[in-house]
Amino acid sequence: VQWSPIQYCGPWELKERLGTGGFGNVTRWQNKDTEEQIAIKQCRQELSERNKERWSLEIQIMKRLDHVNVVAAREVPEGMQKMVATNDLPLLAMEYCQGGDLRKYLNLLDNCCGMREGSVLILLCDISSALTYLHKKRIIHRDLKPENIVLQQGEKRLIHKIIDLGYAKELDQSSLCTSFVGTLQYLAPELIERQKYTVTVDYWSFGTLVFECITGFRPFLPTWQPVPWHNKLSLKQNNDIVVYEDLSGEVRFSKHLPQPNNLNSLLLEKLERWLQLMLKWCPQERGKDPESTPSDCFSQLGLILQLKLVHVLNMMSAKILTYSVSDEETVADLQLRIEKDTSIPAANQELLLEAGIALEPHGLATQCAIDYEIDGRRTDLPLVFLFDRSSCSYEPQFAPRTLPENIQTDPKHVLAYSPLRRTCGQAWHTIRSLKEDWQRLQQGQKAAIMSLLRHNSSLSKQKNEMVSMHQRLMAKLDFFITSLHIDMDKYQEQTSTGIASEKLLGVWREMEQTAVSCGQVAKVSELEEEMMQLQPDIVDVQRQPWRSGEALDTLEGKAMELFRKLREKPRGLDRCPGDSQEVVRLVVQAVQFYERKLRDFYTHLSKTAVCRQRVMELLPKVEGVVQRMAESEQVLMSLQEKRQRELWNLLKVACSKVRSPVSGSPDGLRTPSSVPPLLTPRHSLQQL
Repeated sequence: VQWSPIQYCGPWELKERLGTGGFGNVTRWQNKDTEEQIAIKQCRQELSERNKERWSLEIQIMKRLDHVNVVAAREVPEGMQKMVATNDLPLLAMEYCQGGDLRKYLNLLDNCCGMREGSVLILLCDISSALTYLHKKRIIHRDLKPENIVLQQGEKRLIHKIIDLGYAKELDQSSLCTSFVGTLQYLAPELIERQKYTVTVDYWSFGTLVFECITGFRPFLPTWQPVPWHNKLSLKQNNDIVVYEDLSGEVRFSKHLPQPNNLNSLLLEKLERWLQLMLKWCPQERGKDPESTPSDCFSQLGLILQLKLVHVLNMMSAKILTYSVSDEETVADLQLRIEKDTSIPAANQELLLEAGIALEPHGLATQCAIDYEIDGRRTDLPLVFLFDRSSCSYEPQFAPRTLPENIQTDPKHVLAYSPLRRTCGQAWHTIRSLKEDWQRLQQGQKAAIMSLLRHNSSLSKQKNEMVSMHQRLMAKLDFFITSLHIDMDKYQEQTSTGIASEKLLGVWREMEQTAVSCGQVAKVSELEEEMMQLQPDIVDVQRQPWRSGEALDTLEGKAMELFRKLREKPRGLDRCPGDSQEVVRLVVQAVQFYERKLRDFYTHLSKTAVCRQRVMELLPKVEGVVQRMAESEQVLMSLQEKRQRELWNLLKVACSKVRSPVSGSPDGLRTPSSVPPLLTPRHSLQQL
């Protein structure tokens, strides 16, 4: 298709050419008034009559489709057909997706060994939804590949949309031999063989595409030419999902997803089984699993996508455990499953979130499940950190990821460009994975410290309460004892001429003993001293002397640069064979650094655990002392109240005696004014 010299069409301005291929080209236009952007697809004149019909059919199909994961048709701006089209074929206007196509995304360095787990699941969700919709509309795409999936940024996440509907290149023997390597590898075998086909051709393409998204490369001999590729591939068994050349050049078949990739073990197993359905050679069997219910591939994929996953990092072993949890499952239920896998009794498990907040056993396990709508593209997926409350000694647990075959073999061995590039990418991925493992352990340590600080804050509040209550108790005790001694002294002064009660005096003496015992309920100063000794240790663990991981950053940067330079070499003589000594040396250095730092890390984690244990031992002691002092305070108050009631009873009795008629008194109604109260002739108050 000729590049159109037309730059403007009314308010629409031509911004760029988005793509060019055998079909024609796609350009981006922007409305100067509304800033709306659209993509205009124009087909080449030399199309066969059959494909011209297909092109017109695609436009008709596009206009009647309405699905979030199928690119939407737009109205061709007025006048553009006449001004822009270089032939009589109609233009197709579509929504413009700013994220580019999936091929561009897969080609990012970060995706050399596959996309992130969340990104894979989001793609599975979007494209399966689109294909289900198309198939219900009796539309078969036939040419699903990364170039025909575009990305649009949604409110929360990237949205994948299928493009190029209803148009497939006519395949003949010459096109099989001359087509660019790779374009045919997404086509189902029956399409290449020019046999009758059904919707299962899209299953093959989708499975191939998903495999590439998971691993970073196509599943079946990705560098082979079409004819030998097809001949060798026809030998694969139904459940084989990868055919590859080993380092010796021998072709091997496998039913398993190769490492490295970014999937957790639970998803890996389920998607392996699903890919075995999607990549069956026989079209009639493809996408079906007679042993399962439901048996069709999209229903089974739906069950996988509905899984609510919780990732638990066992800080004792530095391994991640992944669990699928139900809506009703509690944290206590999850702990029983963890106990089976780790042998850590549920009662001894402490499950912490990143902020150091402990999960309550009665809470729902889904509260810490991953929401891929939000977290899908995060490299540091949310984790729950598992600690053993009964242990304060953490031993370094170094269980490195299995190194790829290319890295384990002789690094001096000369490799062709393609396996050399893959080895280099895997080496970088290995170092990056080590760095991410290290970062996750740091997150776990941070959670432990945050938890420690929370408990220490509670301890500090309890300590302040204890000190305050102790001061209050001592003040009340001092007041009570002083008052009691004054009362007892005054009582002694008047016993010879006033009122006497040995029973009352005995009660007061018992009160004094009880009050004194109230002041001895707690060894407050000892607890204060113990807490003061603990604080410097808590400050010390917050310094995190092990935190430095710059060496891993440096090594990862060097490996990435080696891979980038190798990948960017132009086709031709520059893409020559070579060995992997330099990049493997970086892997060895990274592993050695990780092992060394791991020892320091676990020493520090043990110190944190010891501090936590000391805090947890002190908390109930201080709480107990506070409780006992509160009880002692109540006892003192009741003693004071009782003594005051007795004093008033004593006064009442004394007054009643004084008011009695005295023999020889002139009126017999009152005590002579010369006789002081309570000093009238001695009365016995034994009844008190």
